[in-house]
Amino acid sequence: MTPARLQQLLEEAVAHHGAGRLDQAEKIYRQMRADAPPHFDVLLLSGTLALDQGRPAEAADLLAAALPLNPRSAVCAVRLALALATLGRLVDAETHLRVAVRRQPDLPEAWDHLGDVLRRQGRLGEAVPCHQRAVALKPNFASGWHHLGLVLHDAGRLTDSLAAHDRALALAPPQARLHHGRALTLLRCHRLAEAATACEAALACDPGHADARSLHLFILTCSGGLTREELFAEHRAYAAALPAAAENPPMEQDPAERKLRVAFLSFDLRGQPGTCFLEPIVAHLDRAEFDVLLYHDRRWSDDTARRLQAHASSWRDVTGLSHEAVEAALRVDAPDIVVDLAGHGLVNRLPVLARRVATLQASYLGYPGTSGLAAVDCRFTDEVADPAGATDEWHTERLVRFAPTAWAYQPPAAAPAPAPQPPCVENGHVTFGCFGDFGLAGDETIAAWAALLDAVRDSRLRLKVSGLAESAVAVHARERLRRLGIAEERLELVDRTPVLADHLAHLQGIDVALDTFPCHGAAATCEALWMGVPVVTLAGGNLAARVGASLLTAAGHREWIARDWHAYVRIAAGLAGHPDGLARLRGALRGELKQSALLDHAGQAARLGAALRDAWRSRAGHAPAAFAF
Repeated sequence: MTPARLQQLLEEAVAHHGAGRLDQAEKIYRQMRADAPPHFDVLLLSGTLALDQGRPAEAADLLAAALPLNPRSAVCAVRLALALATLGRLVDAETHLRVAVRRQPDLPEAWDHLGDVLRRQGRLGEAVPCHQRAVALKPNFASGWHHLGLVLHDAGRLTDSLAAHDRALALAPPQARLHHGRALTLLRCHRLAEAATACEAALACDPGHADARSLHLFILTCSGGLTREELFAEHRAYAAALPAAAENPPMEQDPAERKLRVAFLSFDLRGQPGTCFLEPIVAHLDRAEFDVLLYHDRRWSDDTARRLQAHASSWRDVTGLSHEAVEAALRVDAPDIVVDLAGHGLVNRLPVLARRVATLQASYLGYPGTSGLAAVDCRFTDEVADPAGATDEWHTERLVRFAPTAWAYQPPAAAPAPAPQPPCVENGHVTFGCFGDFGLAGDETIAAWAALLDAVRDSRLRLKVSGLAESAVAVHARERLRRLGIAEERLELVDRTPVLADHLAHLQGIDVALDTFPCHGAAATCEALWMGVPVVTLAGGNLAARVGASLLTAAGHREWIARDWHAYVRIAAGLAGHPDGLARLRGALRGELKQSALLDHAGQAARLGAALRDAWRSRAGHAPAAFAF
């Protein structure tokens, strides 16, 4: 091919590429690669196109071939890094990005992508200055401000994060990802209504934005503002908007009683609230019956993650990987069963499950509702959380009520002992407390708290939740509480402490714990009980509003489950009015919990194992056993 002909074809391909005619551009790029010697521009543009079309492995090969032809090209190094990062090769991506910023220090895109790669490795302190450098170089760089907002969110600098997201939205035409990033931070600021509005703005830009739609579903489920029919329709709409699944090969009959491979997919396997319910299962699941595979969507680790990893036959870190890459990994690992622990919300892999990557796909623990996906076969629950006939029709999954309670609680080894006396004995006043997610407290919850404070003279309310160290977050929380009837002098706001033992020690200063509604806490309830503090909950009509009822029933204290708003106030006030009774509970609750179904770890793992085996038999075409817990 002559140089003139090569140049002509290159110009034609670039014109097609720029106009979005990607198939025509790809055809010409392939012709040039086949008929001419290796050429930097051809390889660079071919790799860029492959990256744009979602073929990161091919893009990485092409760009890696281009870079030696022009080693000083910072642009090529950046694009190669993007392909490598998409494949999960973050360390290699970081290497190329650092080369790029050395060669061209004024390239904001290189700084921006370097910050994103560092963020995905959990190196937030290094990531923030990179994004700040990017927007300093290019103040109207909307994508840079968006990424700065994301890393500031991860770092807990919520006010600065919101400001960065607002700047991104002001600089760019409406984009779903920009509104979605802002929604994430608003949610962490406990501003659910505004987060929902941001999600709706994202979906107005792109109705197919799965992450925004999923986050919106989480908020709608927690807020309780829709009827069951409306909420179910929204979940089905999410499933309908996902890309059509490829046709999967038919399942082949295999031995019914062979050892099964069970993959658990989690947003976060570190020492965060939900892990205390997973660890007992993973630790005690019968290894003669099951191989355990864990998929972890957070780059950084801690002691809890390392314990879980030690229990697993296989551990995969899938942080930042595309859904396609996670799907490919699952197909290589070939689990018989996939159990999703995330559901809708911040990070999930539901689009992967929609493509059927295992014979049996199930939901457990993480999300208080349906996935909406026909490809998720069942959800594991219990009779209290999901009474038979009450919620089945609002699920695409079959509800499997496998145990007296769906939860098994792992108390933290470093928890301090309960205080010998309730704090009201020394303080002279009762302190109510909520250490769950304040964002889950609906207006009716706060109105009930206000009525309770009015009913119990000189009582106080202590809220302890992440984000309250930020003045703007605390001001917003105080204003919302004041508007709904709680005077500031009756209120104490405390930020969540990073060390769990310190967090639990704060419960020594609480007389009676209050659950949120219409969406309950789970770990917060168990933590309070472990520290000898009674918990009052209000049972509603779906799982989100019945978790507390399940936990308290398992703990042997159904008398603390209210059926309406007035009973909630009456039960809490009644507990507060009997300091001697509170003192007895301080000494008794931990022992009661140890004898309850919540701490029957081996039994719960066996029950879940039997349910997994039975559901797999049914799905794989074998005759199911007569199953009952």
